[in-house]
Amino acid sequence: MPGGARISLNFMDSSLSSLKNCQSYINTGMDIATHVALDLVENFSFGMWYSCDVLISKTYIDDAEDVKSIENVMLEYAAMDRELNHYVEAIEETVNQIKREKPENMPDLKYLVKEKFTALESKNSDSDLQRNEKYLYFQDQLKEMRKQFRHQSGDDNEAIEQIDEDIVVTQSQMNFICPITQMEMKRPVRNKVCGHTYEEDAILKIIQTRKQQKKKVRCPKIGCSHADVKGSDLVPDEALKRAIDSQNKQSWSTLEKSAGYDAATKEICC
Repeated sequence: MPGGARISLNFMDSSLSSLKNCQSYINTGMDIATHVALDLVENFSFGMWYSCDVLISKTYIDDAEDVKSIENVMLEYAAMDRELNHYVEAIEETVNQIKREKPENMPDLKYLVKEKFTALESKNSDSDLQRNEKYLYFQDQLKEMRKQFRHQSGDDNEAIEQIDEDIVVTQSQMNFICPITQMEMKRPVRNKVCGHTYEEDAILKIIQTRKQQKKKVRCPKIGCSHADVKGSDLVPDEALKRAIDSQNKQSWSTLEKSAGYDAATKEICC
């Protein structure tokens, strides 16, 4: 019996390792699905908003349908992730339990794991999937991407005056500036607690310095009351990064066209 118990424990350790590998694959899949959804929104929104009304309407339909399909994929991933988490939890609870048992009282490990897993699965609800961390990030980034698009396209109000459009663009560009470095962000991260964004290297450096001083970090955004910024609260803001890159591409395109026009004008004049 003792020898058999050791083999069973070794097998369970191997199973745990395999399950955790599967979890990493699921996380990677969810990351890829999120990037694909953002690509769709970016391509439809930033690339086609300037076209005719019919095309704009079709764009929104295609965007919504394709992103909805990816959202369903994300929920399927979330369901698999929940199931794997339950298997991992069931195995870990079983291992901890049998370590306290005497060899002669060793239970049927397979039955015990199944029993614990079934108990965990019986508490499942659809809301569990909606609370999946990567699913929440997926939804959050889509929302931010569309918000950035509205800023750039002026879609919120077709009758807006030119001066108001300039204000909207200025406000959008202000969101590109890190409150720490006062420079345009290259790798923005957003605080899940207060919603403010910072340059990744800048905020992590402050957190590390304050940690060494055994002090908490107040959010660098003026007016924010959040007084305990943690590295674990920071997530990459892919939507904002794409908006910044898109704005820079448009600026370069405008400069290149302007340079080409000036050169052509000079050639004609001369």
